[in-house]
Amino acid sequence: MAKKQLIVTADDFGAAVSVNEAIELAHRSGILSTTCLLVGGLAADDAVARAKRMPALRVGLHVAVTDARPVLDPSQIPLLVDREGQLPLTLLRSGFAFYFQPAVRAQLQDEIRAQFAAFARTGLALDHVNGHNHIHIHPTVQELILDIGKEYGLRAMRVPYEPFGPSWRSAHDDLAARFGLGVGLLPMIGAMRSRLRRGGIKANDYLFGICDTGRMTAARTLEILHQLPDGISEIHFHPATARWPGMPSTARCEEELAALTNPKIAQAVDDLGIQPATF
Repeated sequence: MAKKQLIVTADDFGAAVSVNEAIELAHRSGILSTTCLLVGGLAADDAVARAKRMPALRVGLHVAVTDARPVLDPSQIPLLVDREGQLPLTLLRSGFAFYFQPAVRAQLQDEIRAQFAAFARTGLALDHVNGHNHIHIHPTVQELILDIGKEYGLRAMRVPYEPFGPSWRSAHDDLAARFGLGVGLLPMIGAMRSRLRRGGIKANDYLFGICDTGRMTAARTLEILHQLPDGISEIHFHPATARWPGMPSTARCEEELAALTNPKIAQAVDDLGIQPATF
């Protein structure tokens, strides 16, 4: 077995038709092996239909409890949603509420269970689970996902750990963010790995693209490939064929699609002896 293995993932499957189009193109004509379904996304049905036409594409559940549409009716989870009935992008405030407020935790559990149930209704095999905005690193969210996931065949989960050294050498920018993710979060990452081991849940060793979300161009991807450490790495992308509502203004979605379908990227994976993998 190769020392370096690589899972190539695209997030937000189901968020918009332009995202789904890009994921299909990247799988059929590029190096994309894996994606994760946003079951509450506006184009989730379109994503499921495409996935069923691509049996080799591994599909996981992208649990979203912030910055997304809920699966449950907002009236069922009033403590989780804002005035518009959306799950807001308030990571710090939501994180405290998830941990310290039992009533919020109860509604959080209901929403996560509803998302697992929605995924199960698609008929797709559950490849793995991760969290929108990597919220599954939060101990409360993580515990709920693992407990509920047992009922739905959960076998693998993304560990959102971007190691500082390789990340910094691939880019030489955003020093504080790369250091914070690669060093500052180590206690939480360690606790997460221990919990996954105890539960018999498979996981990647590293995740690249956290600090470079929205700018995973071909050049940046090549730099990361040359810095991959031994073990199982995941590189995640956010491709789209066109901009879609709610997308960050600085995101370069079409360039990310171009990277995934660039033959130089596929050739580099082969030349560097990196073994394509899945969860």
